[in-house]
Amino acid sequence: MIFADVIVDISVKSLDRPFQYIVPEEMHEDAVIGAMVIIPFGSGNRELKGYIIGLSGEAKFDVHKTKEIKEIVKQGVVAESHLLSLAYWIKENYGSTMNDAIKAVLPVRREIKKKITRMVYPCVVRSELEQILQEYARKHYKAKVRVLQAILDQEDYEEGISYEVLQRDHKATPAVLRSLQEQEVVRISENRQYRNPVHQSGISDRPPVLNQEQQVIVDAITADYLAGVRKTYLIHGVTGSGKTEVYMRIIEQVIAQGQQVIMLIPEIALTFQTVSRFYRRFGERVSVMHSRLSQGEKFDQFERAKAGEIDIMIGPRSALFTPFERLGLIVMDEEHETSYQSEMPPKYHAREVAVHRAAMTGASVILGSATPSLESYYRAQKGRYRLFTLTHRAGGAVLPRIWVTDLREELERKNRSIFGEKLTELMEDRLQKREQIILFLNRRGYAGSVSCRKCGEVLKCPHCSVSLTAHMRYGRLDQLVCHYCGYQTPMPALCPNCQSKYIGTFGIGTQKVEQMVRERFPEAGVLRMDADTTTGKEGHEKILQDFASGSADILIGTQMIVKGHDFPNVTLVGILAADLSLNVGDFRAAERTYQLLAQAAGRAGRGDKPGDVVLQTYQPEHYSIVAAAKQDYMGFYQQELIQRQILQYPPVSNILGVLVLSEDLRHVRELSEGLAEQMRQYEQVVVLGPAPAALAKAKDVHRYIIYAKCRDYRVLRQIKNMLEQYMKAQERYRDCRLQFDFNL
Repeated sequence: MIFADVIVDISVKSLDRPFQYIVPEEMHEDAVIGAMVIIPFGSGNRELKGYIIGLSGEAKFDVHKTKEIKEIVKQGVVAESHLLSLAYWIKENYGSTMNDAIKAVLPVRREIKKKITRMVYPCVVRSELEQILQEYARKHYKAKVRVLQAILDQEDYEEGISYEVLQRDHKATPAVLRSLQEQEVVRISENRQYRNPVHQSGISDRPPVLNQEQQVIVDAITADYLAGVRKTYLIHGVTGSGKTEVYMRIIEQVIAQGQQVIMLIPEIALTFQTVSRFYRRFGERVSVMHSRLSQGEKFDQFERAKAGEIDIMIGPRSALFTPFERLGLIVMDEEHETSYQSEMPPKYHAREVAVHRAAMTGASVILGSATPSLESYYRAQKGRYRLFTLTHRAGGAVLPRIWVTDLREELERKNRSIFGEKLTELMEDRLQKREQIILFLNRRGYAGSVSCRKCGEVLKCPHCSVSLTAHMRYGRLDQLVCHYCGYQTPMPALCPNCQSKYIGTFGIGTQKVEQMVRERFPEAGVLRMDADTTTGKEGHEKILQDFASGSADILIGTQMIVKGHDFPNVTLVGILAADLSLNVGDFRAAERTYQLLAQAAGRAGRGDKPGDVVLQTYQPEHYSIVAAAKQDYMGFYQQELIQRQILQYPPVSNILGVLVLSEDLRHVRELSEGLAEQMRQYEQVVVLGPAPAALAKAKDVHRYIIYAKCRDYRVLRQIKNMLEQYMKAQERYRDCRLQFDFNL
């Protein structure tokens, strides 16, 4: 016998308890994860719609009392069905509970109160309504008289009046309005109002003329699409090469075929600029999905998508799960970005899920980047993706000149400022010309760690194994903050260890850069954009609008300012500490450094004016920095691939990270050793660890990591399944939990 776990509807409560049903023999073939079913429910056996979220050969209850599924609905796969199938695929491939996977793909599960607008219209001609009003006045029906008089006072009699206005301004109760409707004096209509987070002007956008490279790509992908060919494409285009315009031309063709499109972008900060462009081109059938929307706005966008009222959904990772019935294309801009990797279980990568969802629904995928991930470029070289290249900037703009400043030489010249001589010279020049400047630093806050110069004590978070970061408040350096758990404490005047007064900050953060810029260039207008200044629903939008309008000369920020933004008047980008991201314990450190530097450099000279980039570093000879200075992606790719082949890291091999977590340190250590022993039974696998994770403790939870490397991804998935089964038998370690991370 086959048994199906069925959720009756998609809501928070239903996820807590699926119900088990018998699958009749004639339905075995059609019973798959995500299938919509009709089931008898409750004591009255009323027929309800449900979805299969699990299948097994094991009964959880008395078989004689278990009901059978009545019907498996076959009228095409609805959005919820294929999203549930996708959730199952994510669970199997990335390791998580089915509940966690469902919560990832169906982020809006709770029914939000719908916004309804109601209008009251007269059912009779004006002269007849006036007679009825006189009759009501004679009978002293004061409330009804007020309603009819309000309708008669309208400039356009037949346009009616708002139900809410009658209630608010004319003291009409629902009972009075219902009575008038029953007497067929008025008619009340209800219309669903969707909360729309997109507030744009209706000025239409005239498409620019494509250059030859752009046109070749548009023609090739469009020809494939119209011929019914569905592939994954990688567009490798230098910064400013017009990738977005290429996406838009292809999207026009897909929409013309009656299909829908998901446009993924890596950061909420990019939403405003992208949505503006798409709205000007495609109008009101564009919407947006991101974490800053209210629950009501999110619910309404998913409802609009299901109802077919949206053609294009734009947003970060979560927009990938838009419930489109006719999905034809997924575009993933800046596909190399780390924000496409989920940090919470299930730790899926949006690129892999996009390709799988496209295969399920008969859609194509376009990946685009100036600095493609090694995985995507490697697959393109192997023929799994079709590669296109854009080598020139659109509109005749030229790539910026790049100047490399060796900070070791600056120190020898007694320059202890964060501004090297070249950067200072060019900043003065741009401010004089009224051109704009971006200063990029890969760290937020006022400074790095706070420590004592006498005893060396570093102030750490009591709940996490990380140092606290100093922050400015009210113009004073007086707050220490943990960027992992949010713990805050005042800045001490004396060292808590030795009571020395020689306690201070080391390193540098965006707040400190802002202070130094204001001191060095007092005449300049300065904006700062990082995680501290962009809190609130429209935090990103306001800063970007202010900078785009020219109300500031210098924009200082972290990674979010170098991703995809287009400011024509920016002619100088200063990268203050290019090698900060090289000094992290991660096999992707060189790749991420190259990508960040190349993307930051790409913000300069995107308009008519040429641009300059100053790259300040202590390691000018490192191959990632040399390649970034030359804008040489192929040179970097070849060098980095050699390193990955030697060390057997992705994309030439695969790696599974198993994170063990518990508040009991002894249990974490013991369980990690046991898991590593289980993993070493697989001969073709190299097992590293266990060892404390890079973040060894977070929010009072201890963390150990074990790595397994293997060329065959399927073997790593078998290990994941084996460890999940192993954990079920570990009564002693019920306080521990596992998280799996494939190819990190």
